[in-house]
Amino acid sequence: MSLFRHEPKEYRCPFCAMLDGESHIIDPNLVYEDELIFSVISLHWWTNNPGHALVIPKRHIENIYELPGPLSDRIHRFSRYLALAMKSVHNCDGITTRQNNEPAGNQDVWHYHLHVVPRFTGDNLHRSEFSIAPADQRQRYASLLRQYFAANMPVF
Repeated sequence: MSLFRHEPKEYRCPFCAMLDGESHIIDPNLVYEDELIFSVISLHWWTNNPGHALVIPKRHIENIYELPGPLSDRIHRFSRYLALAMKSVHNCDGITTRQNNEPAGNQDVWHYHLHVVPRFTGDNLHRSEFSIAPADQRQRYASLLRQYFAANMPVF
């Protein structure tokens, strides 16, 4: 047990709920899944950065301090493929990856996850509004990325 845990008592992890079938969000927003990780289009987007995705371990791990090396390797290898897919599908100018830990690090979901955000020149990412993205747009981006992976996914 890590000393750096902040998950509240009685917390029901939304990512574990997705995996347990308790959430309708995962299916239409699923980008990729294997035995260790899954990736979904995020429920929240910054205004000028549509198609933001998350890479999430299936095992409930609160933060980076508890993340085992082999699982970290899988997450980050996949995030590279996801970044390349986003460059192709979104025609974006760059990619930002972001991962938050503990309240002071702005973590608000107590399950490790890596944000992969398409970037565009002049998008003002951290100064723009962060809000719930429309379901039809999330599903469209997920579909485009699934199609990309079906045609281009290397084995890793």
